[in-house]
Amino acid sequence: MADLAAELEPGHRFDSIVVDEAQDFADAWWDPLLAALKDPVEGGIYVFSDEGQRVFNRHGSPPVPLAPLILDHNLRNTRQIANAFQPLVDSPMKFLGGEGPAVTFVPCDRDDALGVGDDQIDLLLEEGWRPEDLALLTTGSRHPEQAERQRDGHKAYWDTFWDAEQVFYGHVLGFKGLERRAVVLVVNEDAKFERSRERLYVGLSRARDQLVVCGDPNFIREVGGQDLARRLNIALS
Repeated sequence: MADLAAELEPGHRFDSIVVDEAQDFADAWWDPLLAALKDPVEGGIYVFSDEGQRVFNRHGSPPVPLAPLILDHNLRNTRQIANAFQPLVDSPMKFLGGEGPAVTFVPCDRDDALGVGDDQIDLLLEEGWRPEDLALLTTGSRHPEQAERQRDGHKAYWDTFWDAEQVFYGHVLGFKGLERRAVVLVVNEDAKFERSRERLYVGLSRARDQLVVCGDPNFIREVGGQDLARRLNIALS
């Protein structure tokens, strides 16, 4: 990549480059990126990063000085959703989204979580939500519908994201940076591991207007802590 960038003609270089999800950007990728700038001194580098959404074991950092700006205004989610996942955020946020329904938590065993999630999708459709507004996301094994769609290839699978006639089925790792008006989050990991908290944060923050969480109350309390459990109305047991 660095060799190809060094050979770019001036008309094929960039005035500025934006790096999104930079918490997952590897060290080795910065050199070719900087080499693709039209002006290595005056060129613009804009980097957006959220450590709470790190889903890959990469810890690269840009080899140039940047002026950090903390973005602490939440505009994506309703106040109810943003308040629910606040315990998983490293710094306080200002909730500037609109008002919406309370986050719904549906307790169930891990083995039953996928089926319970399907039931919640059916309920949302009966309430009048359009299929294009809904996504079912898992934190562990993929939903069978996702696995079936992925057999047709990467492009065909992501075409279903834009299909107005279908509910989208995905995994939180592939949905990072995306959103849906309503999300059913199925917490179905086999056991807690070092990235469980990050997966939970990503999943909880994908819904703009309505969020339904299905999973084992004890597991969510173990991963997210008692404050998160309280905000999800998970009773002590």
